Amino acid sequence: MRHLKQNHRLGVEREHRQALMANLAVALITHGRIQTTLAKAKALRPFIEKIITMARKAKKADPARSVHLRRQAIARIRDKVAVKTLFNEKVDEFVNRNGGYTRIYKLVPRRGDAADMAIIEFIAGDDQGYGSSRDEPESTQEVKADADSGAKADGKDEKSGDEKKK
Repeated sequence: MRHLKQNHRLGVEREHRQALMANLAVALITHGRIQTTLAKAKALRPFIEKIITMARKAKKADPARSVHLRRQAIARIRDKVAVKTLFNEKVDEFVNRNGGYTRIYKLVPRRGDAADMAIIEFIAGDDQGYGSSRDEPESTQEVKADADSGAKADGKDEKSGDEKKK
């Protein structure tokens, strides 16, 4: 049975797909950001995030386990220089981050064959994402805080606008 065996097939055989993911991962580690088709970017995301998780585990593990995880990454990526760069330098950016190490931006379709294009890049370690409140300017936060405290001080219910019964 094929339960939990879903992956992005990309219209190629298994060996070709493995080589493609390895090459895309090396390019992403080397450059930090690459432009590719949307399908390849979506296929690369889980692949590279598992490698980064290996690097994070290796940073915290004992030396024997660290060597084992590094060899597993080399077996998947097939480039010792890229793995060395990831495990020694880039892993420090992801130590405090629990997953979500990459971001995909959609671009306009490619001109020749209208393939959906995308940029995949590493997310900075201090980036909180879209839903964080620290992205708002301080003046906006102060206005919201003043509005909330003013509504509660008047004794009115925020949802209905009726006065609260005391």
